[in-house]
Amino acid sequence: MSGSDAPSHNVFVYGSILEPAAAAVILDRPADTVPALLQGYHKYKLKGRSYPCIVPFKSGKVNGKVITGVSDAELNKFDVIEGSDYERVTVEVARMDNSEKMKVETYVWVNKDDPSMYGEWDYEEWRVVHADKFVETFRKVLEWNKNPNGKSREDILKSLND
Repeated sequence: MSGSDAPSHNVFVYGSILEPAAAAVILDRPADTVPALLQGYHKYKLKGRSYPCIVPFKSGKVNGKVITGVSDAELNKFDVIEGSDYERVTVEVARMDNSEKMKVETYVWVNKDDPSMYGEWDYEEWRVVHADKFVETFRKVLEWNKNPNGKSREDILKSLND
């Protein structure tokens, strides 16, 4: 393993990447995870989209998982999947198994005042309806990133909302 591929990041996931098969597509391996809680954020549904977003919310809390041991190259794949609607930021979460605090990377919705945000996104509801489609779309986006063939990222993502 080269120096740039040495595991050095922890990534807090709270939406579609909670799905083990989705995380495995991004990482090219099973994800090592620990359950965690992020304070000071809320997880919203987005009108017209089947994935969630998080934004700062003083009294909010978001349950999710920390994927541990993420290499620089793998972190770049997360950036590709999340795209420009999200910003990667460093936050502190509390592990649910031992309450230990961890500094982690996560993806926050760029438009904090987006009028399409509403309610609260539910993983189990999403998993039943959308998980398989997301896994396939993640595969396509990562293939596109290697070889765009004149297509835009948006062309690939259209299949998510069909």
